[in-house]
Amino acid sequence: MRVLCVGAVVLGAVLWGSGGAVAGRGAAPEADVAYHGQVAMTRGLAAISLTPENHGADDVPGATVRLLWSVPLEDATRLPDSCVRSGGRGVLCRTGALPAGGRGERLDLAVRLRGEPREVTVTVGTVWNGGAVDRNPRNNEHAVLVLDTGDSYYF
Repeated sequence: MRVLCVGAVVLGAVLWGSGGAVAGRGAAPEADVAYHGQVAMTRGLAAISLTPENHGADDVPGATVRLLWSVPLEDATRLPDSCVRSGGRGVLCRTGALPAGGRGERLDLAVRLRGEPREVTVTVGTVWNGGAVDRNPRNNEHAVLVLDTGDSYYF
C-alpha cells in the first residue's frame, strides 16, 4: 500500500507540479509558419518570391525554408546572403524573426536550372522553425509546377 501511495504522489508531481506539461508551463512555443508567394520561369531562369508568416500564438526567432527543385541547379547560381545551397537541387534560406500573427521579410531569389527545362516542380517547406510546435504544417508545404512560359504561379 505504501508503494502505491508513493507512486501516486510521484505521478501527481510530474503531471501537476511546477512546470509540468499538463499545466501548460514549460511547453514548447506554438507557431504556425506559412509561406505565400509566386514563382516564374523563362529559359531556365526561375525567379521565386515568398513571404513567410506566423499565424501562431508565439513569436519564432527564425525559421529555415527549403526550396527543392526537381532538376539540378547550375553550379554558378548566385544566392542572397540569407541562403545557401543544399545539394545539387536545393536551397536553404533564413526567414529572420517571425512575430506571432505577423509576417517576415520577403525573400526574392533567382536560380539558373541546368539544361533549361520546359517545366520544373519546386517544393517549398520548413526545415526548422525555432523549435516551435506547428499543429498546421499543411500551409508551409507547397509543391508548385512551373512551366517555362514566364507566367507566375502562386502558392
